[in-house]
This record gives sequence, structure tokens and C-alpha cells, in this order.
Amino acid sequence: MADHNNLVSSTQQITKEALNKLGFDEGMYELIKEPLRFLEVRIPIRMDDGTMQTFTGYRAQHNHAVGPTKGGIRFHPDVTKEEVKALSMWMTLKCGIANLPYGGGKGGIICDPRQMSNQELERLSRAYVRAISQFVGPSSDIPAPDVYTNPQIMSWMMDEYSMINRSNAFAFITGKPLALGGSLGRNRATALGAVITIEEATKRRNISINNSRVVIQGFGNAGSFIAKILHDMGAKIVAISESYGALYDSNGLDIDHLIELKEQHGRVTHLFDDVISNKDLLKLDCDILVPAALSNQITADNANDIKANIIAEAANGPTTQEATRILNERGILLIPDVLASAGGVTVSYFEWVQNNQGYYWSEEEVNTKLRHKMVDAFNNIYDLAHDRKIDMRLAAYVIGIKRTAEASRFRGWA
Repeated sequence: MADHNNLVSSTQQITKEALNKLGFDEGMYELIKEPLRFLEVRIPIRMDDGTMQTFTGYRAQHNHAVGPTKGGIRFHPDVTKEEVKALSMWMTLKCGIANLPYGGGKGGIICDPRQMSNQELERLSRAYVRAISQFVGPSSDIPAPDVYTNPQIMSWMMDEYSMINRSNAFAFITGKPLALGGSLGRNRATALGAVITIEEATKRRNISINNSRVVIQGFGNAGSFIAKILHDMGAKIVAISESYGALYDSNGLDIDHLIELKEQHGRVTHLFDDVISNKDLLKLDCDILVPAALSNQITADNANDIKANIIAEAANGPTTQEATRILNERGILLIPDVLASAGGVTVSYFEWVQNNQGYYWSEEEVNTKLRHKMVDAFNNIYDLAHDRKIDMRLAAYVIGIKRTAEASRFRGWA
């Protein structure tokens, strides 16, 4: 289980440094270091066996100076207040990096959806929306899917909110199925956004993606999609991992076959005898390393053993601050998480725009607009890091927090 207090304090520390670089005073940091609003709700649910169970849910709205807050809702037994707060701050940064008219939001319910029936999940989803309905909406706070939530859960939540407000509120929530106003390209958006930043990084490093050696830690939603897109571009995915262990083949793994196995069995590495550890996976010789699993994977203990030219953080917080410093000193190009994973919220924004317009775009249009946003974001951060001689993470925070800080100042909040 991640140390969520540490997540909040490290996010606050870099945010403070970024605000200093921008010339803002302590008062601005005091405003931005915590969400403006944090809601905790208790949700009683009738379970299938007739018993009543009470769940705890959260919603953090970090800062709405530039527009509505935006961010996912996760269903997980390890959800904590600190995690939800930190992730809402990260959403502000992602929206700033992608230049979206949003502040960050995040939500979560402490539950284990793997142990719940569909009916119980529906009752919980609807009750959560009823509990927070006064605080959310298409122009105030727009939820989305996250860990263990999906288009079906978004549909129940949208329907509940629509019934409360007596109108079809498609723009209330994103990540919906296409039949309910979802956007084409949304399911691959986070992975595609990460791949676009990897493409831009390889141009800066004069590496060809074709035949480049890629190691991916994690083979979940993001990891498997990233593996598939890079594989189709001609990259050699030499290793992938799950919690059980990692598969390695210096000639490149058969990604299409592994994805088929994943669809059949849910996981893949346990089906093979010849596995290496996650620890060893991170030390493999490769051009591109993609941590797409857990936080705090690259630390001061193993940062000197990393043999990649480029690291793209597809997970939340996979690299500690001390490790970031070491990697930067070693000349490794780190694409920070708030940049690499900004594709999801960008296409969520496109979905919201389409809902508000009542006019829907082709997948090609969505992907073209996403590419434009991600390329701009990467180049802005890379150029700032290069010009100011700071690491990519700090550069991402400087760009990510700038608009929110400026808007807060113009509003007279700090």
C-alpha cells in the first residue's frame, strides 16, 4: 500500500518550488497546497444478502479558478483521504499541462468491487452521486472513471444525476459508453497520450522507435495498451511485468499473443515458468522504460542501476524525488507522470465539449486533437527544463500550476 501522506507532502514540496520559480509568494502556496473543498460522505447500502453496510466516500475539489474541477472516481479498499487529496492536485497539474479550462478533482469510495455483485455496485454508484449531488455538475465538478470503475458505473452515475436534475445531464460525467454520449478514442487515450510523449522524447534523443527496446512494468489497462501501440509502431517490447513477475525476451515478446492471454485469463505472467523479478526488470538494458504499475518503484536504491535512455512514467508517482535527481544527473530523460498520463483527462475534456455542443467527432479527429495537445505539452516542458536547467518534473509542475495560480491571483484569492 502506497504511503499517501508522503504522496501529499512530496506533491506540496514540488508545487512550492514551482510557485517560487514563477515568483508567487507564500500566500499563493497556502491557497494551492490543499483542495479548496473536501467532502466525506457515509453511504448506507442494502447488500444482496439483506444486510446493511455503510461505505465511506470522498470527493476533493482542488481549485476551480480556471473552470470546473475534473477527475476520476476510484473504488478500492485502500482509498484514503490523503490519496484523494494528492490526486486532485495532480489533476490540476495535468489540466494545466494540457491547457484545459479545468481545475483538479478526485473521488473515491473505500470498497472492494471484486467482492461485490453488479446490483450492489449499482446501488453504491447511485447512492454516492446522491450524496455528492449538491457539489458536482457539468459546470462545477465533472467525474470520470478511475481504478476499478468503468463506463457502466459512469452510466449509472449519469442516470442518477439526470434523475435528480430532471434532465439528460450527459456532460456531468465522462468515460461513458458511446451510446450515452461517450467519445471515440477515450478507452486508449491515456496510453496513446503516453506514446505521443515517448515519440517526442525519442526525437530529442535521436532514437528511432522502430526496433527500439522497450521495458514495460505493469500490464494493466495503460501498460497493455502502450505495449500494443508501440509494438505496432515497430518497437521491440523486450519485457512486461505483473505482480507475479516479469516476462523477458531480448528478441521482443509476442504482444498480440500476450494480450489474447490477458483477455482469456485476466493475467498472463503466472502462465509462464521462465519469469524474472520486478526488481530485475527495472535494471534491464533498454532504450525506453515505462513504469506503468505502482508508485515508488524507482528509488535512490536502484536509480543508478537503470539502463534506459528515456523513462516514461505511465503510473502515478513511480519515481521518488531523490531518484529523479539521480536520473537527471545521469542524463536520463524522464517524462513525468503528470505529463505522460495527461491523455486521459484531455480526451475526457473532448467528451465534455462534444456533450455540450451535441456534436460528435470521428476517432481520427479526437486522436489528431490529442496529438496536438500532447506534442505542445511535451515541447513546452522540455524547452523550459532545458532553458532553466531544471529537471522535467519541476518544469512540468511550473507549467502545470501557472494558469491556476494566475487565475487565483486575478480573482483576488491570494
